[in-house]
Amino acid sequence: MSDDPLPDVPAAAIVYPITVRWSDLDAYAHVNNVQYLRYFEEARVYAFKDWFGQERDLIDEGMLVVSQAVDYLVPMEFSYAPARVAVWCCDVGAASFELGCAVGGPAGDRTVYARGRVTLVAYDLEGKTPRRLGEVEHAALQRFMGPSPRLRSDRRPGGRG
Repeated sequence: MSDDPLPDVPAAAIVYPITVRWSDLDAYAHVNNVQYLRYFEEARVYAFKDWFGQERDLIDEGMLVVSQAVDYLVPMEFSYAPARVAVWCCDVGAASFELGCAVGGPAGDRTVYARGRVTLVAYDLEGKTPRRLGEVEHAALQRFMGPSPRLRSDRRPGGRG
């Protein structure tokens, strides 16, 4: 974790610098909402390499996003300094796991611009079916466990509580 932690991001999270491109902005000169999902994806790709090792690529083995939820908290404007995107594991099941994510400003900016959750399922690409996570995968994910980010949808009937 960085020396300048983002609020409400667990210590187990890994924070990655992600470049905000001029083309990421919308007509209001704010980062377009779809870009946050791309920032989550980019951080997730880096995290998988760090969590599972360079010799093993979980993405090549098969991993599908099955759901995503995002709270857009504050409009983010362009900066030459990279945004900081935190990613951590919130839950691990037999074949799926959930990641927490937060997009923060560059170093020195403790603003969290968006927060979200992404649920992924391990997938057998050849057999075209979900597969169980292995012991090594479970152990790697457990090392980066933290609480699930609280989202607005959690407060609605049928939400997480």
